[in-house]
Amino acid sequence: MLLKRSIFCKLDTTFATHLNMKNILFVFTLALFTSFKPIPKEPTENKINWMTIEEAVALQKKEPRKIMMDVYTNWCGPCKMLDKNTFQNPDVVDYMNNNYYAVKFNAEGNDTVDFQDKTFTNPNYDPAKSNRRNSPHEFARFLKVKAYPTMVFFDEEANYITPISGYLKPQQLELYLKMFKADAHKDMDTQEKFNAYYKAFKPKFKE
Repeated sequence: MLLKRSIFCKLDTTFATHLNMKNILFVFTLALFTSFKPIPKEPTENKINWMTIEEAVALQKKEPRKIMMDVYTNWCGPCKMLDKNTFQNPDVVDYMNNNYYAVKFNAEGNDTVDFQDKTFTNPNYDPAKSNRRNSPHEFARFLKVKAYPTMVFFDEEANYITPISGYLKPQQLELYLKMFKADAHKDMDTQEKFNAYYKAFKPKFKE
């Protein structure tokens, strides 16, 4: 009985040892496999490459492109809609980043702007009203901006083309982006010509 019990105990110990070794090997293999799993790449955010007007003008000297400036204020509801619904649209982002220098400018902010050998400030800016109606910036007045949002377009040499005011959906903005990119606006000296262009335009951006 003692021998049998001893053998049994010995067999039981051997089996348990075998099981433990198998478990250890499995855990080791699993850990090894897990440790070498490829790390998933973080999703790249699809955003417009916003910059200052000074940065855009400097880049124009290296690679000429037109400039599209988004003139906004912190309290403007349609400005926030433009940011959320239009400037995050993948087609808008792609077209802007490949064809324009995109500038954001707070029309009631306190930044100092250097443009065309002139310096523009906002001397009446009130920090207590940073998220409310504030004093208009000198640069906004220089650009003849009277409503928000306004998108101001400049040619490849930073010459003023025109402002486009109001909230625009992606396909509405597409019309102006492609019109100015192709210099089609230069032939539109009457409202009738613009209406004809508008009627013939076939948008491709998805909304």
